[in-house]
Amino acid sequence: MSASKRDELVQKALDSFYRGGFHAIGMDRLAKETGVSKTAIYKHFRSKEDLILATLRLRDEQFRNWLYRRTEAATPDPRGRLLAIFDALADWFEEPGFKSCMFIKASSEYQNRDHPIHAMSAEHKKLLTRYFSGLAEAAGAPDPQGFARRLLLVKEGAIVMAHLAGPQLVVGDMKDAARALIDEALPQ
Repeated sequence: MSASKRDELVQKALDSFYRGGFHAIGMDRLAKETGVSKTAIYKHFRSKEDLILATLRLRDEQFRNWLYRRTEAATPDPRGRLLAIFDALADWFEEPGFKSCMFIKASSEYQNRDHPIHAMSAEHKKLLTRYFSGLAEAAGAPDPQGFARRLLLVKEGAIVMAHLAGPQLVVGDMKDAARALIDEALPQ
């Protein structure tokens, strides 16, 4: 299998796992949904968990690149970018295929903090927190790391609630909570 075929497999597996969950999607179903035989899958991945890790690496890269581009395109102002994060999320919640956060799902299916899948999910959230902290520092927040952690709580809670209750019931409250947090940390 060429590198491009491997990449295609990882993307298709990501889509399957995102829609169906990690434990619920067995290798037979994965082979059927991706169109790649189990033998071919196992030539590139020693285990299903190795494939899951590859899909999480891809999702991390895709999501962070998308979010960073969206927020940076919205405004050059760091404070404005902090709020733009939530405009991007609102758009994501409205996408027809929205099914919550792949990393929240992964960490709940692999609950042991020492498990590589759980650890990779936690790392994704740390990278987002670091980005939020950088924006907060550029905007003049006195405690950018503390602020970033609180902003991440709003983001993560909004993702869960958008999945549970639907985006129409969440988006306004999410933006209000983010705005209040930003106004408190970064008075004009």
